Amino acid sequence: MYFITLSMIFHAEPIEFVRQPGLGAPVWRGRAADGEDLLRFAISVHRHQGRLAALWGEDRRQQGAGYRLHCVFALDEGWPWLSLDLAAEGDRCPVYPDLSGIFPAANRMQRATRDLVGIATDGSDQRPWLRHGAWPADWYPLRHDAVHEVGMGAGFANFPSDYEFVKVGGEGAHEIPVGPIHAGIIEPGHFRFSVVGERVLRLEQRLGYQHKGVEKLLIGADLAHGARLVGRVSGDSTCAYAWAYADAVEAACRVEPPPRALHLRALMLERERVANHLGDLGALGNDAAFAFGLTQFMRLKEDWLRLNQQLFGHRFMMDRIVPGGVVMDVDAAALAAMIEQCGVVRGEVRKLRALYDAHAGLQDRFATTGAIDTALARELSLSGMAARASGILLDGRAHRQGYTPPAPYAQLGVRPVTDERGDVAARVAVRFDEIYESLRLLREIALGLPGGEIRVEVAPLGDASGLGAIEGWRGEVLVGVQFAADGRLARVHPHDPSWQAWPALEHAVMKDIVPDFPLINKSFNLSYSGADL
Repeated sequence: MYFITLSMIFHAEPIEFVRQPGLGAPVWRGRAADGEDLLRFAISVHRHQGRLAALWGEDRRQQGAGYRLHCVFALDEGWPWLSLDLAAEGDRCPVYPDLSGIFPAANRMQRATRDLVGIATDGSDQRPWLRHGAWPADWYPLRHDAVHEVGMGAGFANFPSDYEFVKVGGEGAHEIPVGPIHAGIIEPGHFRFSVVGERVLRLEQRLGYQHKGVEKLLIGADLAHGARLVGRVSGDSTCAYAWAYADAVEAACRVEPPPRALHLRALMLERERVANHLGDLGALGNDAAFAFGLTQFMRLKEDWLRLNQQLFGHRFMMDRIVPGGVVMDVDAAALAAMIEQCGVVRGEVRKLRALYDAHAGLQDRFATTGAIDTALARELSLSGMAARASGILLDGRAHRQGYTPPAPYAQLGVRPVTDERGDVAARVAVRFDEIYESLRLLREIALGLPGGEIRVEVAPLGDASGLGAIEGWRGEVLVGVQFAADGRLARVHPHDPSWQAWPALEHAVMKDIVPDFPLINKSFNLSYSGADL
């Protein structure tokens, strides 16, 4: 048993939490007696500088119950996972307390939960988030009785939907709508700028155009199909999602993967991190009119991905991390090739960093642009690279007071990178330093890879549940898993750190000019697909 009384004081009896088994991130399960219980806990988390990590809903009427709200918070000690049962009320939407006044990041998660499951808050923003006129307002895709004679969701009239954007008035103020269809080959998103001249007064986003129905497809899936789907939630984070899913399944099924498998997972995750930072550093140079940086970093990224293909049979290492371990091993020659490449890339990146740091044009564009200070980053529950670039020492791979990272990172001694400036320059600097650290970790893993098996069998346990949390290259990737009585997946919720970072981008562009938006946007490089499942 574990009581959150080390860092919290309640006005009522403390909620009882039970530590989730397994080798993954420290997660504690608890049940809120009612909405007031949930509110008190959320307020206490906020007072102790905790975060809201994820929020989703579940229809449990087939089990003879009602609905269930899941809230995952983040504290220094780990992740408290609090559930609240809600009674079914016929066709009415069950309600629960609005958390957005405590954690602004809850706003979009709550709206998405209403759109998908049909449970709603007792106040605050009620605008749709994922429903874009593609299905009726009283039809909820993740309810068990959400069927349609033509097929799931098919046959509904797909009408354009009005959206009540916040209006900014005053002399000289006007709006610039951008998207959802863009000139480049990027994913769809709508950005509504309120400006005076070129100065941005406000940015409001409308996302959800990439809604793919993955969570519906996961209902009733077996373990293997679930792994394939979750690994494709956001293609640039396939290793992070696959590992978080595997952790959740392993915790639910009380299975521990072999040490060699855990080290191979870390090896793939760090290669994923390096690949994305290389690509983004090139794109950031290009957005500031330094095309040489783009060509050089993309050359390095391409070489990096080609070695992935050679070693793992896939450029992005999809379907290589599975519940119970990994599906393929690497030999001594492969490890030697990896170590050699790490040395080459380290030298090349150091030369390119010297160019970036000395380039007056780049530094003029990067410095003081798109700033997020530490207080705002905490208020928005920001995680990952963006939080560390705002001065928050937060990395799920690294030791901190009261927190021991999951295997194998506990033994690797990760040195987290931070920068207090919070601007584009800080996010660039953090990316450079994280590449160096990942290259060091890759060498350590390759040289110290333990022997043994790479996978154990996983037998599903009926009505069991688990949560996985992995430090992806963007930030905190979480996957919650619930099994049905027959051992198939009843509910899977993948959560991308972009849910918290997209609202941070709205704040980052305020008082900057419209032409700086692409640069600020790229400095975060958020997922449309991972955030809008």
